[in-house]
Amino acid sequence: MSRMANGNRLPILNQSTKSVRRFSPIPPSPVLKPASRASPWPVCLPLLLPVVQGQEEAEKRMESSLSDETLFRRALVILYVMCPLTVLSLRFLVAPYGRHARSGWGPALPPALAWVLMESPTLWLTLLLLPRGRHRSHPFALAILALYLLHYIHRTLIYPLRLSINSRSKSGFPVVIALSAFSFNLLNAYLQARSASHYAEYPAAAAFGLWVWLRVLVGMGIFFWGMSVNIRSDLALLRLKAEGGGYKIPRGGWFEWVTCPNYMGEAAEWLGWAVVACSPAALAFFLYTCSNLVPRARAHHQWYLEKFGEDYPRSRKAVVPLVY
Repeated sequence: MSRMANGNRLPILNQSTKSVRRFSPIPPSPVLKPASRASPWPVCLPLLLPVVQGQEEAEKRMESSLSDETLFRRALVILYVMCPLTVLSLRFLVAPYGRHARSGWGPALPPALAWVLMESPTLWLTLLLLPRGRHRSHPFALAILALYLLHYIHRTLIYPLRLSINSRSKSGFPVVIALSAFSFNLLNAYLQARSASHYAEYPAAAAFGLWVWLRVLVGMGIFFWGMSVNIRSDLALLRLKAEGGGYKIPRGGWFEWVTCPNYMGEAAEWLGWAVVACSPAALAFFLYTCSNLVPRARAHHQWYLEKFGEDYPRSRKAVVPLVY
């Protein structure tokens, strides 16, 4: 018989040898667990993160672009709507500055300072928005905005300087009128800068056919002619102011044809500019210029007729030779 020995091990008799062999019990087979598969995300995440961030930035840029496009469209509609409203309001109201200055319009600024402040957005806002446009380095966009800035460098810096030197008028420029002009220039500078530098569509250089070059040359010719008339007429009026003795009848040049050749020249400038730019924003600016300057020219013409009576040439028109 077998007997217990050495703990749990059982001795077994071998019939042939009568010897005892000891066998260790077979250890139980280990339970095989399925190999765990490492998640790929820790490895892929650094690779995918720039893609995700880039997509988020692209979505933000798209949202920003859409919001700016909405703002641009609404601002453009506002400028077009302002044209008939301005014509209508100026039939009953003459802006109280210059020869039409009168009391009751609140505090006033020195005229030269008022011109600098209210025209300044045309310079700094345009230069601020230009680098943000997708056409910021396109030669056509740069040429369009160069013409725009050329006019307003004169209107914002040079004209006020000449005004401060030559004018002896003690009448101020109402702050409320200056704020109104400042607001308009904010709106218009935004529209013209974003239109030319971002929203306009320009043909490739190879696609600039005869019609495009002809349009540009004609438009620039009108622009520079109008600018010349505008500046020369302003200088003639400033010289008369420098002489003292009150207002006098201007003589010579386009003054023999119209009462306000300075306004005629400025309207011609923006007509030529609209021809060059060929954009809805540029057209809106030209229309608004006419909406503002033509009624004021009519008021100037009536003022001269009332002040000088028979001495004022009856053949002169207000702003358009032989027409109006």
